[in-house]
Amino acid sequence: MNWDQVKGNWKVMKGSAKAKWGELTDDELDEAAGERDKLEGKIQAKYGKTKEQARDEVDAWMAENDR
Repeated sequence: MNWDQVKGNWKVMKGSAKAKWGELTDDELDEAAGERDKLEGKIQAKYGKTKEQARDEVDAWMAENDR
């Protein structure tokens, strides 16, 4: 799955993101709107992660959803 597919299916993917990062609000996920940089930024801010940690988590999440 690539990010164009994630963005196009964000309403579905949002549920998976909410399950993975439960502290993110629906509004925060709506603001991310399937854009990787925005999602990583929200994860960094909410969870106190580094940019690299957030990127790694998003990579793992993508791999989980690509099955």
